[in-house]
Order: sequence, then structure tokens, then C-alpha cells
Amino acid sequence: MEQYFYVVVALALVLGMLVGYFIKQLVANREIQRTRNEAQKLLDEAVTKHSELLRAAREEAIKVSNAAEAESRERRLEIQRIEKRVSQKEEALERKAEAVERRERDLESHKKELEQAKVELQSIREKQLAKLESISGTSTEEAKGLLFQMLKQEVEEEASKQVRVWEGRVKEEAGERVQNILAAAIQRCATDVVSESTISAVPLPSDEMKGRLIGREGRNIRALEQATGVDLIIDDTPETVTISSFDPIRREVARLALGKLILDGRIHPARIKEIVDKTKGEVETTVRSEGERAAYEAGVAGLHPELIKLLGQLKFRSSYGQNVLVHSLEVAHLAGMLASEIGVNPAVARKAGLLHDIGKAVDHQIEGPHALIGADLVKQWDRKQDVVQAIAEHHGEASTSSVLGFIVAAADAISGARPGARRESLEQYLKRVKDLEDIANDFAGVEKSFAIQAGREVRVMVKPDKVDDLTAVRLARDISRKIEESLTYPGQIRVVVIRETTAIDYAK
Repeated sequence: MEQYFYVVVALALVLGMLVGYFIKQLVANREIQRTRNEAQKLLDEAVTKHSELLRAAREEAIKVSNAAEAESRERRLEIQRIEKRVSQKEEALERKAEAVERRERDLESHKKELEQAKVELQSIREKQLAKLESISGTSTEEAKGLLFQMLKQEVEEEASKQVRVWEGRVKEEAGERVQNILAAAIQRCATDVVSESTISAVPLPSDEMKGRLIGREGRNIRALEQATGVDLIIDDTPETVTISSFDPIRREVARLALGKLILDGRIHPARIKEIVDKTKGEVETTVRSEGERAAYEAGVAGLHPELIKLLGQLKFRSSYGQNVLVHSLEVAHLAGMLASEIGVNPAVARKAGLLHDIGKAVDHQIEGPHALIGADLVKQWDRKQDVVQAIAEHHGEASTSSVLGFIVAAADAISGARPGARRESLEQYLKRVKDLEDIANDFAGVEKSFAIQAGREVRVMVKPDKVDDLTAVRLARDISRKIEESLTYPGQIRVVVIRETTAIDYAK
């Protein structure tokens, strides 16, 4: 029984597998058929779309072909038009070329005629020149010389007239601006003027003090003169002792030391030496403080201590009665103001103006102009080349070429030339006035000259038969240049040339 059971089970399994296989085959065939149907459907749709696209492409190709044919026709027409224009231009060029050839032939014939005419004219000219020479008795070269001389004189007269016009125009245009700048600078700067000399007077409490100052056999006065390097003048002037020295610092030391000795009452060589040494230290301190004060007032920072010391020594120097340190401060302020007006660095200008006369602190010890001495001194302790150059240029010892040099020279002239700033001795004044008249009288055509307004103006009377109006203009300029080259003077000198013609007749 168990065997039959297993056989039946095996048969059932085999039968189930066969049934499953047939069912699976049936399902697969249906799926294959469905897929074939969908593929056929897609194929039919593709064929339909292909035919539509092919038809559209054919239509588009027909349109493009038509457009290309139309454009081709337009191009052919345009080419035909261009060819027609080119042919027309070629014909026009050919006609122009023929006309040019005709003109060239005409020009050649005219050229030959002109050459023939030139030969004839040259022959006629030579005959006329020969005839003119025979009539006038002057050769061609001499006539050319006379004509050249006449032309030269006319050109010189025209040039003089034009120079006169230009000078007037330049003076008119530049005068106002220069006056405004200088007036503004002068009005903004006002300083006192101090007049000094080479002697100092020391008052005494009584004439008995003179004997004590002289000492036994003059030992006290000798000790004082040896210690200070000055001359002590004790004369009949009541209650006064005079100190004389070219060095103002020595004179100041002697004046202070003498005042202390008079107050102290103990006057002997040892005490004199002690007081003089102490006074020298005090004066050196004063010199430094004055130099620092001047630099501070001028707004100049960073000066070397040696320059400060030399600057302070200018307090005890004077020029034409004007204190040099006060003058330097004034020039510093004026230079800064002028520089700010024309767009130059005012700080550098103030520095150059403050140090421009620093050479006067040692010019009695070193040979040479104080401007060049000062430039060498500043060069040792200051590396600013423009400042050194301006110091060297401010009096013309060096060739004035920098803007800063002109500014410092102008400020120096303003400070020294304004009324009351300086004074000069009677002998120097008379000599300068005489030199002015002598310089003017040396020129040809000058009849007489007069220096007026304290030497600020020279009036030159000329001979009217030898000097015309244009020559008078040149004469004024030449005299001015000669004065600039020959004389040294503060400010400026006006040269006026006067040409006067007087006609006299008598009625009888």
C-alpha cells in the first residue's frame, strides 16, 4: 500500500508540473502576442510620423530652393549693375587720362615758353641794371649794402617799438600782482628797527670809579682789556666809560662784566678774570636762548645746535644800523608769506629766510661774501640743498636760478629797503650819489644827470640831436644795467631819461 501511495504521489507531482508548464507556456504565448501587437502598433505610428516628416521636409526644401533662386537672381542683378558702374567709371577715367595727357602737353609747351620768357627777362634786367648803374654811378653790391642798411635801421626801430609795447604790457600785467603780493607781505609783517654802533657807553656812579678801573699803573684796565679783547676808553666824559670793539659779543661781555665789577666794588686782576669768565658763560647762554627764540618765532624746527648758536650771535650784529637777528626774523616771515602767495613750501622759505644772513656771525673771521660763507656753514649741518642754494643766491654772489632764491632775495630787499629800516654813513651816501651820476654821464649823448630822492632816482638829460625817442628807451635800460653791475645799494633805483627839444626864433 505504501508503495502505491508513493507512486500516486509521484504521478500527481509529475502531472502538476506538466500542468504548470502548460499554463506557463500559455501565459508566455499571450504575453508574446501582446508585445507583438504593441510593436506593430508602434511601427505603424512610426511609419505614419516618418511620412509626415518627410512630407514637411520636402515642403521646407522647396521653400529654401525658391528663396535661394530669388536671392541668386538678386545677386545676378546687383553684379550686373556693378559691372555697368565699373564700365562707366573706366570710361570716365579714360576720358580724364586723355584730358591729363592733353594738359601735360600744354604744360610742356607753356614751360618752354616760360623758359624763353625768363631768358628774355634776364637779358632785359641786365640791360636795365647796367643802365641804372651808369645813371646812378653806384654798383649793384653797393646798392644792396645801402638797402640792407636801411632795412636794418627800420627793423631796429620796429623792434624797439615792439619791445617798448611788450615792456609796457608786461609791467601792466605783472605790476598789479607783484604789488599785491609784496603789499600783503609787508603789511602782515612789522618789526622794530634797532640802531647799533661799534661802541658801548657804561655809566659810572662817580668819576672816582675811573681811577679804580685804571688801577695802579694801569694794571686793572690792562687786565680787563686782555680778558675781554676790547678797548676801554676813559676820557674826560663825566661819569662815563666807553667800550670799543668791532666784535659785538666781546663788547657785550665787557659791558656786563664792567657793570658787575662796578656793583661789586672789588676791582683787581684776579676778580676781573673771574667776573669776565662768568659773564662769558652768561652771554653764551643768552646767545643760545636768543637763537632758540628766533627759530621758535620763525616757526623753524629741527635746527642743528651749532646753527642755533650762530643764529643767536646775530643778536649782537648790526648792518646799516639794522639788527641782523631782527632783520633775519623779518625776512623769514616775509619769505614765508611770499612763498604761500605763489605756491611754494612756506616752511622751507622761512628756514632759508631765517638763515640767509647767518654768515655775518663769522664774516669778520672768514674771508669772502657773507652769503657764500653762510651757505658753506649751513651745508655742514643741514642737507637741504634748496635752502643752501637760496642762501648763496640771495645777494647775487651765485647765479640766481631757483624760485626759493628769488623769494629770499625779494624778502631781504623788502626788509632792508622799507623806510627807516637801515641807515648809512654820510660818506657812503655821498659816494653812492656821485657814482650814480658818474655812471649816467659816461654814456654817449648824455648832457647831464642828477641823483635825487636820496639816491633813489637818477634823472638823465640827453642831447635831443643825438638821442631819439627809441634810443632814449634803450639808454634808460643800459644805465639801469650798468648801475646793477657796478653798485651795491638797498632797494631799487629809478632811472629817468628826459629828451627835450627847444625851438627858439625871434620876430623882428
